[in-house]
Amino acid sequence: MPISIGVVLSVRSVTVRAPAKVNLQLAVGPRRVDGYHDIVTVFHAVGIFDEITARDGIPGTGIRVSMEGDGTEGIGNGPDNLVWQAVAALAEYADVAADIELDVVKKIPVAGGMAGGSADAAGALIACDALWRTGLGREELDVLAARLGADVTFALHGGTAIGTGRGERLTPALISGQYHWVFAVAQDGLSTPAVYDECDRLRIGADIHQPEVSEALMAALRRGDAGAVGAALSNDLQFAAISLRPELEMVLEAGLSYGALGGIVSGSGPTCAFLVRDEEQALDVAVGLSGSGLCRTVVHANGPVHGARVVEADADGPQLRGI
Repeated sequence: MPISIGVVLSVRSVTVRAPAKVNLQLAVGPRRVDGYHDIVTVFHAVGIFDEITARDGIPGTGIRVSMEGDGTEGIGNGPDNLVWQAVAALAEYADVAADIELDVVKKIPVAGGMAGGSADAAGALIACDALWRTGLGREELDVLAARLGADVTFALHGGTAIGTGRGERLTPALISGQYHWVFAVAQDGLSTPAVYDECDRLRIGADIHQPEVSEALMAALRRGDAGAVGAALSNDLQFAAISLRPELEMVLEAGLSYGALGGIVSGSGPTCAFLVRDEEQALDVAVGLSGSGLCRTVVHANGPVHGARVVEADADGPQLRGI
């Protein structure tokens, strides 16, 4: 979505907030000849946000990315970083000199199956689109996002949506109400490619059908029936994540024993997501998981929430309007 800017002399910086996601369903088809898998997933954006601030850099210095937050020590700041790739892609598309500094403050768990890197890339696209005043439409940003990764497209939109193909083709889902979540964050992350490889290994010889959306889940979402949503949560990668991290099974069992309506490994893991009835039950489950010693930290959040959007813009002279 293009950012509408009113009276402005010179934008100095733009800050964007981008959400984490949980997959309410993740159905994985057989491995294709190109190494990818067709999937059907139900994305759900939740209120854990990374903040991405973009500011003009010194001419000739190129793209400079800095990251802060738990787990960022092992993340590179160069061309392998998805934020760097997003900025480079937008600069090339819009024919803009990519002399820019980006600061990323992370709250989304790193390598936790909640698409934190994709959220950062989506935030970078929105921030640079506003900073450079390229005025790209949502469709153009979607095209750039899809080239970067399936989860990047969803992070632009937020809400709840059905993803097909590799997850980049989105259809908004009909949903009623708000949902309360408790996330058990593991000590260390998991590699998404490693989880998919383990999934393929464990399914050798099995007859794997093309994935389909869960009608039970969609009906529950339309009704706003949290109990039925909890019962319908599913993830074809969960058994692979547990194979690589057997302790995740204990985390899931613990969350359910504390009263959660449903529990699931989020995406490729290792974060475990628990759907709960309300704020009071969220506190009970969070306290129980915190005291279990089975996870590093526990986070409570609601969903669905909006996708990546501008939350602050500094300018010389008149203030920005219409953001």
